[in-house]
Amino acid sequence: MADAAYGSLLFKEQAEFFRRKLNLPTQAWTDIYLAEHDWAFVVAGANRDAIVSDFRTAVDKAITGGSTLEDFRKDFDRIVAKHGWDYNGGRNWRSKVIYETNLNTSFAAGRWEQLQHAPYWQYEHSDWVEHPRAQHVAFDGLVLERDNPWWKLYFPPNGWGCQCKVKGLWQRDLLNLGKQGPDPTPEVKWAEHLIGQRSPNGPRLVNVPEGIDPGFEYAPGSARLRSAIPPERPTPPTPGGPASPGLPPLPAPRPAPGNPLLPPGLPPEEYVKAFLQPLGGTLGQPTVVRDVIGERMVVGKEMFQSSDGAWTVIQRGSEAFVRLLAQALLHPDEIWARLVWLYDQGKAVLRRRYIARFAVEGQDMPAVAVFEQGSDGWSGVTTFQSAEAWRVGTRLYSRNDTE
Repeated sequence: MADAAYGSLLFKEQAEFFRRKLNLPTQAWTDIYLAEHDWAFVVAGANRDAIVSDFRTAVDKAITGGSTLEDFRKDFDRIVAKHGWDYNGGRNWRSKVIYETNLNTSFAAGRWEQLQHAPYWQYEHSDWVEHPRAQHVAFDGLVLERDNPWWKLYFPPNGWGCQCKVKGLWQRDLLNLGKQGPDPTPEVKWAEHLIGQRSPNGPRLVNVPEGIDPGFEYAPGSARLRSAIPPERPTPPTPGGPASPGLPPLPAPRPAPGNPLLPPGLPPEEYVKAFLQPLGGTLGQPTVVRDVIGERMVVGKEMFQSSDGAWTVIQRGSEAFVRLLAQALLHPDEIWARLVWLYDQGKAVLRRRYIARFAVEGQDMPAVAVFEQGSDGWSGVTTFQSAEAWRVGTRLYSRNDTE
């Protein structure tokens, strides 16, 4: 994309973020605000479905097809003429705002998802911006932990035309930069702004961190990531009967990770933290887990909460084994896929089943951890019985084949 300053090449997460948006007619840019943009495609003042739809097609072509700004302006002129749209501002300014804002935020949302694997993030200011913002320049090179709340406000773009980026770092990268750890978190100073003076709904006051334009004080894609966390199904996975004849034996059980079983009576949050920590997540920040065959799943504390926010991890009755469930996702012995017919909904869903066995000190039988996930949610179970009955469906992966 020759004129796509924020990102040079399309990537899957960027395209998917934009594809899942819903078209929404609006009267003014203040009609939706902050994370609502994760879900809605809008063009400020485009108040008819047909106009929004045509702009959606033009922006999608820019994101997925590599259209330049000049290409987009041809589409802009055609859409304006077709619908007789009376917009605010000059043609070059308005077309550039629509083009750059959608490319920049979709790029940022895709990067937010990609960067979940890196424990540290570094702010990068773009040196070639014509009018650099002093505060953005001051942030250049800043390194903070991935789950630092500062990023929820300052993950770029942080204003109209902002070309700042974020890159992921690991501990070795910090050492190469001469850092022993992350930098101190910058102080957040808030300023009051009056927005929407021309909005049919009237103006309103918003508090925005200094250095950020109103409407940019959020991390694109962060709300979408959390909403992708699968809910827990009300019933645990069930074995499928005898395994298919002729299956090769399961790999030998792995030694259980240190302290695999948690004591009873802990606060619910401690069990959830024990599940999320090896997967790279925290109570405050979900993360994307890529399994051994490349499939992705978003994990977060909401996996163990009901719709009203109450903890369900204790109710499951196997909270002591949550670490083993996490290890089944990370280091499965086998992965199986099968179609399950949901009679009450009249449809079938595809579920992946992760099976892992662990040798636990003091137990004669290996611990079997089964984690199952599909479009209808997740469920898990741990047992000290044979794993054979869980080997049902189509086998997608076996640790035997990689060792």
